[in-house]
Amino acid sequence: MADEAINEKKFYENGLHFECQRCSFCCGHSPGYVYLSKRDLIALCNFYKMKIRDFVEKYCRWADYYYGEVVLALLEKKNYDCILWENGCSAYEARPIQCSTYPFWSWMIKDKKTWDECALECPGMNKGKLWPFEEIEKNKLAYVSNKPLKKEEVLKMMKEEED
Repeated sequence: MADEAINEKKFYENGLHFECQRCSFCCGHSPGYVYLSKRDLIALCNFYKMKIRDFVEKYCRWADYYYGEVVLALLEKKNYDCILWENGCSAYEARPIQCSTYPFWSWMIKDKKTWDECALECPGMNKGKLWPFEEIEKNKLAYVSNKPLKKEEVLKMMKEEED
């Protein structure tokens, strides 16, 4: 049975079409979280030339996560748009991994049915550039490997920055 799963072909073995249409649906319109990893936080702080404490106070919030953990996430505006959204991502070059790997998140590419359901809300899916299997897998791996920073980790980074 396990060997069958390993040898099972992925529906995107010949690639998937995706080209962002700049509709901003994935960047807002409904409640959600953009969790920040250490890599994300450092990249954004460098981009904005801000200290960690200042960036966190201006752009972030604490979010409940799995198993009772509290992790770092970007703020949302009152209309649920990402705090970084201003007719496009104001930090595009330093955007979080969660954003840069969309729509190749592990759960979205689980099967064709899920992909097609997600495509009903994203006008860029099934259009434009053909992403090869290897690039899709690379994005999926980056997404699943990108762990959000726990509150204790952020507080430690702030303290180290001050010392």
